[in-house]
Amino acid sequence: MGKRKFNDEEITGILKEHQGGVTVADVCHRHGISEPTFYRWQSMQFSNVGFEVKRLRALEQENQKLKKLLAAAMLAAATLSEMLEKTSNGRA
Repeated sequence: MGKRKFNDEEITGILKEHQGGVTVADVCHRHGISEPTFYRWQSMQFSNVGFEVKRLRALEQENQKLKKLLAAAMLAAATLSEMLEKTSNGRA
């Protein structure tokens, strides 16, 4: 399978262009795609495997990773703070 020429946002923009009243043939000609490709994108957008669902899942996964990183950083900061308190209390 070759490299994708269009990303999800561009595909969504092309589909919205058609929804705005431009014919399928004109949209396909303007963007250099075939009509079967256009209709496949359109069916993917309206199915449960649509582009927005994929994007939402990716954002949710990224959010979970960032939460884990934040928790680890906060734990490290708390540990360092405790160690600093112990060393400063021992010297006073």
